[in-house]
Amino acid sequence: MIAKPSFLIAALAVSMLVSATGVSDAADAKAKAKAKAKRDPAFDAVTDDPKLPRVLLIGDSISIGYTVPVRNLLKDKANVHRIAENGGPTTNGLGKLQKWVAVGKWDVIHFNWGLHDLKFMGDGTRQVPIDAYEKNLRELVKQLKATGAKLVWCSTTPVPDAKMSPPRKNEDVIAYNVVAKKIMEENGIAIDDLYSYTLPKLVDVQRPANVHYTDPGYEFLAKQVADSIQAVLSKK
Repeated sequence: MIAKPSFLIAALAVSMLVSATGVSDAADAKAKAKAKAKRDPAFDAVTDDPKLPRVLLIGDSISIGYTVPVRNLLKDKANVHRIAENGGPTTNGLGKLQKWVAVGKWDVIHFNWGLHDLKFMGDGTRQVPIDAYEKNLRELVKQLKATGAKLVWCSTTPVPDAKMSPPRKNEDVIAYNVVAKKIMEENGIAIDDLYSYTLPKLVDVQRPANVHYTDPGYEFLAKQVADSIQAVLSKK
């Protein structure tokens, strides 16, 4: 067996490294491009018109779905922003709310938590039990009031009577909404009752066996959300 000169071995190693790096870089670039292409326009940056009030939407994937239609409905009436993620349960809100509200001064904050709190986990317990939900929501309201913004609580939307993953029960949606309503009334906060607004039309606007909505369904939700925001803005 003839030994290869050391410089040839080194050259081969460098060549293999460059090739591997090139493949890796290409894969990374492709993944980033794919992610960018899939980016939801709800998360697009908003360039404020300084003459218009600033509105912040806080909520889970349901709010992500109605963000763009709300922006369209409030065009030339308000600068509509949203948090740059799914708001998740109240525990996530407690950890991130200060960061979410820190970007400038808000005239109106339209907010919701609940759908993630009440979902059942693998061990059969709810992600955030209702007593903890109440405690968390009271603290979140306290922090939101400190911003000086006009606040609008959005009730959690209905859950269909179907097998889903993760599982949820509509009776829990009702119970968590009752807790939230009590807190909002105690604090003089306007309520956007999206639950009652949506329930009669649920089979027409919600996806089958899903908590999410069709595109026309999100347009339907957005009308109510935009109206609730305008009602508060008109009082400023």
